[in-house]
Amino acid sequence: MPSRPASPWTAPMPPARPPGDMGLWQLPTGTYSTRAALAVTGGSPFEQRAFAATAVLVRHPLGDLLVDAGFGAAVDEHVAMLARMERPPYHRAGTARAQLEAAGYDFRRLLGVVVTHVHWDHVSGLDSLDAPVWMNSAEAGYGAEDKHGAVYRAVSETTATRSYEMADGPYLGFPASWDVHGDGSVVIAHAGGHTPGSVVVFVALPSGERYGFIGDLTWQLDGITRGAERPWFMRRVADVDPELVRTGLERSIALRDVVHIVPAHDVSAYDPIPRLEQVDPSGTVDA
Repeated sequence: MPSRPASPWTAPMPPARPPGDMGLWQLPTGTYSTRAALAVTGGSPFEQRAFAATAVLVRHPLGDLLVDAGFGAAVDEHVAMLARMERPPYHRAGTARAQLEAAGYDFRRLLGVVVTHVHWDHVSGLDSLDAPVWMNSAEAGYGAEDKHGAVYRAVSETTATRSYEMADGPYLGFPASWDVHGDGSVVIAHAGGHTPGSVVVFVALPSGERYGFIGDLTWQLDGITRGAERPWFMRRVADVDPELVRTGLERSIALRDVVHIVPAHDVSAYDPIPRLEQVDPSGTVDA
């Protein structure tokens, strides 16, 4: 459990002026399976959890972004690159690229892919996307050197990288941020802990709804609804700084009444986000 109860966020929300034609869509690229006991403290060893590998399309008139890339065309090869004990049973769906193509998406709109961090299940789909990967320097260094960056190094050999730094100050309790479009609609905030440069991507929609894509601060919504961390062994294996992950989890829990919090691997967390179906000739995306 988090070391301190998370007090609900009561301060005013940061200003945001999302354009009226801004939107958000989920692109589920597959799932993989693990036991609940390994996913979250208090989980049953007899329950299997389906972990989402989902990309999210953020449409904006100044250019679109994907949050994470999901499974790629070569996901079989990517899983084979993992240590044997880390290779999960998995189910493939269409890649993010295949889903965008099926919808008639204009790839000239795509500015790049913001990865919450560089672990394999977030970057595999870069192999199918001809778009830059957006990353801060701390995460780039981790991806270049750490053993858990092997898949990232493979898929990024032919992928351009756009570097960004978070110089816009604290945001919704996180210590540093970058307002991508300057209108508060897409803000990347530094979380750290799971990997050195892992981030949360906040999205504000014209409807007034706000989303927080928190990557792997917790793998499942249990982490938000009951404050459950990863089991001790998994924290030691998966996180570079478990204490900082705990802090990020507390910050996320505090926001749950004002932001839709989306842990990257909880399938049900994406339920409020429509799936991509069609893009009309004017560029509007329909769900």
